[in-house]
Amino acid sequence: MAAPKSTRVRRNGQFSDKERAAVYRAIFERRDVREHFLPAPIPDDVLLRILQAAHHAGSVGFMQPWNFIVIREPSTKRAVKDLFLKANGEAAARYQGTRAALYRRLKLEGIEEAPISLCVTCHRQRGGRHVLGRSTVRDTDLYSTCCAIQNLWLAARAEGVGVGWVSILDHEALKQVLGIPRPVKVVAYLCLGYVSEFAPHPDLERAGWRARLPLEQLVYQEQWGAPSGMSEEEG
Repeated sequence: MAAPKSTRVRRNGQFSDKERAAVYRAIFERRDVREHFLPAPIPDDVLLRILQAAHHAGSVGFMQPWNFIVIREPSTKRAVKDLFLKANGEAAARYQGTRAALYRRLKLEGIEEAPISLCVTCHRQRGGRHVLGRSTVRDTDLYSTCCAIQNLWLAARAEGVGVGWVSILDHEALKQVLGIPRPVKVVAYLCLGYVSEFAPHPDLERAGWRARLPLEQLVYQEQWGAPSGMSEEEG
């Protein structure tokens, strides 16, 4: 998908066409990477830039509830891989027939192949009992942490670093492996590394697991279910 073309006069704070195109490129070419990781290490300055991008995500009440555990030790990765294998076996048993066969062919993690694993957590008590903006929607701290993960993912793509989210894990067991305190919630376990290629389309789309839904089916006007009249071309 190409970046939308500019039809407006540039205003204060607006990106140039090249800058704007780079942002949209990172969004459209972001991939959930499970394979093609290279053994080359990620330099510390690159990792720091990626983490700084994550840390500059918006958060409710400026709570900044996230923490990032950087994992390089093979023994720790092996312990996490064992958790994945157990959870993945249980997940595979839920499918039948051709769907089960397709599931078992999918590559769903790169825990030991990627040079770095990163566990992203949410400290739900950070900021005290009364966090501005969180009194009615308590889960906004989790949403904020997801914003940090998306920042991280886009920054990594701009740096040429692949990121894969390993969601098939028992988070309580993972907390035991990583020594995470009970009140802290695991949000994501990510694999990071340079890759030999970024796929032109998401892995699950290429494998035939699911197709991308048309945007016009997902946008409503004023009320639920009311067609918006928008199309992909109008962007």
